[in-house]
Amino acid sequence: MSAILEVRDLRTEFRSEAGTAQAVDGISLLVGRGETLALVGESGCGKSMTGLSLLRIVPKPYGHIVGGEIRLDGRDLLKLPEAAMRQVRGNEVAMIFQEPMTSLNPVFTIGNQIVEAIQTHRDVGKAEARRLTVELLDQVGIPDAGRRLDDYPHRLSGGMRQRAMIAMAISCKPKLLIADEPTTALDVTVQAQILALLRRLQDELEMGMILITHDLAVVAETASRVAVMYAGRIVENGTVREVLRHPRHPYTQGLLQATPHARKAGGTRRKLAEITGLVPSLYDMPPGCAFAPRCPKAQAVCRSTVPTLAVGGGNVACHFPG
Repeated sequence: MSAILEVRDLRTEFRSEAGTAQAVDGISLLVGRGETLALVGESGCGKSMTGLSLLRIVPKPYGHIVGGEIRLDGRDLLKLPEAAMRQVRGNEVAMIFQEPMTSLNPVFTIGNQIVEAIQTHRDVGKAEARRLTVELLDQVGIPDAGRRLDDYPHRLSGGMRQRAMIAMAISCKPKLLIADEPTTALDVTVQAQILALLRRLQDELEMGMILITHDLAVVAETASRVAVMYAGRIVENGTVREVLRHPRHPYTQGLLQATPHARKAGGTRRKLAEITGLVPSLYDMPPGCAFAPRCPKAQAVCRSTVPTLAVGGGNVACHFPG
């Protein structure tokens, strides 16, 4: 599978009076055409900031991308001037944000917003852009698309708003889609519909996808490979089957043990475990492995030396992998 995206040693930091925080600390990723890579981890681990860094929309003035490479089809996006990068955003790389109500402009209809996205990147008139918008809304499963085109975001349900966001994201047939918690706050039925929609669109458009989530059930159902993040770093990666069936990093093991499972008929419900302690402040990281203060297997070397993905055998950053 040819790579559409290759990220090497990406580093993003935030500078403030409190000090410097490494929000993304040496991330390396590879996404193939038509492939889904899941980024998982607790809130605050750097998943969303990784997505924002890939699009070079890190919040200013405190956030800065300070190193690494982001190669899309061989081009390093970090070396592009801002004018060229604006042509990449929404055209070659698109992003679905966590909460569509904060991403859609409440004073414009969803049709106007999608038409604007199309005309920004494609040489079409307004009438043609509007026709394409109706097709997109129909494609993502919004009923009576010709009429809903003129609805404002507040008139749509959460699931319909998310579908409108997806329609906007795919309006220019991107090579890469970054989906940041696309099913957050949606009920289970709508979640399943949105995930099925993303899989179908991905197959039709042959686009790569980065799925940012904390839900391991979504990962198992949707992704082919997974990278587990903790405190701005990737601590384990591999195929979904490898990582979810045979997790090697203590943090990945803890996430799986804390995930509810359906109870079989006549069976007993498994007691959920918890990962004790809290994620460390990025402004005050402990020496050595960031997970060591919470890790039941931590030894002296863990508290003094930062493990790399090569330490534990290539796909896990742990001195004593399971």
